[in-house]
Amino acid sequence: MAAMAQAQITVFAAASTKTALDEAAAAYQSATALPVTISYAGSPALARQIQLGAPADVFLSANPGWMDVLQQEGLADPASRLDLLTNRLVLIAHGKDAAPLDLSAADLGGLLGEGRLAMALTDAVPAGVYGKAALMALGQWTNVAPKVAQTANVRAALALVASGEAPMGVVYATDASADDRVSVIAVFPEGSHPRIVYPAAAVTGGNAAEAKAFLDYLRSPEARDIFLRHGFGVLAE
Repeated sequence: MAAMAQAQITVFAAASTKTALDEAAAAYQSATALPVTISYAGSPALARQIQLGAPADVFLSANPGWMDVLQQEGLADPASRLDLLTNRLVLIAHGKDAAPLDLSAADLGGLLGEGRLAMALTDAVPAGVYGKAALMALGQWTNVAPKVAQTANVRAALALVASGEAPMGVVYATDASADDRVSVIAVFPEGSHPRIVYPAAAVTGGNAAEAKAFLDYLRSPEARDIFLRHGFGVLAE
């Protein structure tokens, strides 16, 4: 029992999962009495921390690419890997009652005027990579690229729009639902960007038993209900 009391689990998770994962982790901790510590950031930042030896038991990435990197380097356990969640990409505006926008017809660059379009890092953070791909597919990227305000993760992009520092931003639908100071004004067509998939896996060298138990919980009916309620699609069964 003493060993169990000292046990804990450390999770590195994409910033966009924070609201839902905090709730799921709290439920898991309540049921198991096992402390769960979660570090949230952009997926590339978390992957680099793991590469540098930061202690973690589970990695939940916002795209397969960063999980692939860790797996190829022997830092993520392929046997434990599962595709856990999916999401939608949306355009948000500051305020509760912003008017909807037709992305196929609107001049997004013109609508921004002197304002900025908040996005996670467009060449590294999954939400930014997906967003750039979608804007390119819709013929909007050339006009908006000079006006993009890049942030370290998607929740930071959300914060810029919520505070009014940026009039618009590209985030996940789950991020938009987490802050009532923004409105979803458009949903990007799924075919305009790579499919959004959140893989999870145990980190090599971590507490394998506790990581497996937590990953099993994340695919449980209880966790599934939490993720669905927060707007995620659930892939794992």
